[in-house]
Amino acid sequence: MPIFFQHSIDETTRLGIWKIEENETFFKGNVPLHRDVTHPHKRVQHLAGRFLLQFLFADFPYHLVQVADTRKPYLPGEEYHFSISHCGDYAAAIVSKNKRVGVDIEIPVEKIERIRDKFLSPEEQKLLVTGDLNQLTALWSAKEAVFKWYGVGKVDFKGHIRLNGQDTVQEYINCFFTPRQKELRIHYKMLDQIVLAWVAD
Repeated sequence: MPIFFQHSIDETTRLGIWKIEENETFFKGNVPLHRDVTHPHKRVQHLAGRFLLQFLFADFPYHLVQVADTRKPYLPGEEYHFSISHCGDYAAAIVSKNKRVGVDIEIPVEKIERIRDKFLSPEEQKLLVTGDLNQLTALWSAKEAVFKWYGVGKVDFKGHIRLNGQDTVQEYINCFFTPRQKELRIHYKMLDQIVLAWVAD
């Protein structure tokens, strides 16, 4: 069973990454496909992310999942809050009974260097160690996790999600989210060429 990473954040919130080694048939036997995904690999990613939800909480009600206009999946009664991310051969999910959550995974690639000015303010770029692609990816992933935590769309990554401090030992980033006037702490991990970031608040 290729659970790549698993973490119990607290008694009500769990996080995991699945390394996708199975074919589509394995997941389809366990998980309903909630929307039409035509690309075969993206479809397997989608199914693996959904599979993780019930892996983390066995009673997660797949059949009740709906998708909002913003494309965020949710449960109407909010029995659980959850967020899913995928890249390459990995899918991540975070599930909580009582917290809003957001998760993102990324594979560091050089392309992110070219767009750094689009999502990082000059002040935020001072957090960077020159040439550290993993750290730059962590800052991007942190903002993606906040975007998913918010779940309403219409977020300016540069203006609305303001990163104002990073602890590289404890692996967290402090953030001020202006649409909610709220301080958030984003946790992250570097895992075998994958960057993982999550918010639970």
